[in-house]
Amino acid sequence: MRVNEDTALRGQRVLLVPYEPHHVPRYHEWMKSEELQKLTASEPLTLTQEYDMQRSWREDSDKCTFIILDSIQWDKGCPEEQCMVGDVNLFLVDPENPALAEIEIMIAEPMFRGKGFGEESVRLMLFYGATTLGITTYQAKIGQENIASVRLFNKLHFEEVSLSTVFQELTLHWKMTMAERKWLLDTTPVTEQSYRQMKRSNTDSVD
Repeated sequence: MRVNEDTALRGQRVLLVPYEPHHVPRYHEWMKSEELQKLTASEPLTLTQEYDMQRSWREDSDKCTFIILDSIQWDKGCPEEQCMVGDVNLFLVDPENPALAEIEIMIAEPMFRGKGFGEESVRLMLFYGATTLGITTYQAKIGQENIASVRLFNKLHFEEVSLSTVFQELTLHWKMTMAERKWLLDTTPVTEQSYRQMKRSNTDSVD
């Protein structure tokens, strides 16, 4: 999705940036993990296929993705690829209802799990979807065994609506009423800035 190609979202510990070609090699290494393949219901890709996928995320109007960075390491001048923690995605799943989106979160680096990175990343993406993309209903599809993710989305007011015994997958929904929108905006500290300017500023400060 082109709309977020120059957007960076900063929270308290998380920095979301557009998925760029220079992120692909690290992402490709992540997805060699059988654990992550299972958690994300993904098949392993070649590096060339991973670059094609990155271009698809950039170009397709029904997909929006951000790479999750550790903002503290970024602010210390850590190279961007070395600050990568995971990714968070939105899919516009119904062409007749552009206000409906499916959300996915992956914290790929084990050392960052259970430390709030997932929750903050999801909050920032929910905020962005609501304020920029006009999303009013979110859904999340989570493997039945992924208890940590189910708890995360329950904490963010998602409710279970169905269970697929065939795919062993829960579907959760969150309808953004006016009250829920106010709760999200009031409880999600976020700063939106230009990704390109942020990168230049970081490079200048390191130099």
